[in-house]
Amino acid sequence: MNKKHNKDKQTKNSEALRAFVHISQIGVTMAASVLIGVLLGRYLDGLLGTTPWLLLFFSLAGVGAAIKSLLDTTKI
Repeated sequence: MNKKHNKDKQTKNSEALRAFVHISQIGVTMAASVLIGVLLGRYLDGLLGTTPWLLLFFSLAGVGAAIKSLLDTTKI
């Protein structure tokens, strides 16, 4: 009886950890998408002298990529 209880507890802990990993993945992916867009936009603005247009464009592209990633992740 004790072994079954331990196995059930392990299964619940495993499911909770898996849920935590999925939620963390969503947050990290969204933050990384926006951050990469902002950094790329700033770099290209400095290189080409087009301040602030490429920063705005790539920031919005990063937000779009984050939303698409969120939608793809929730389709599981």
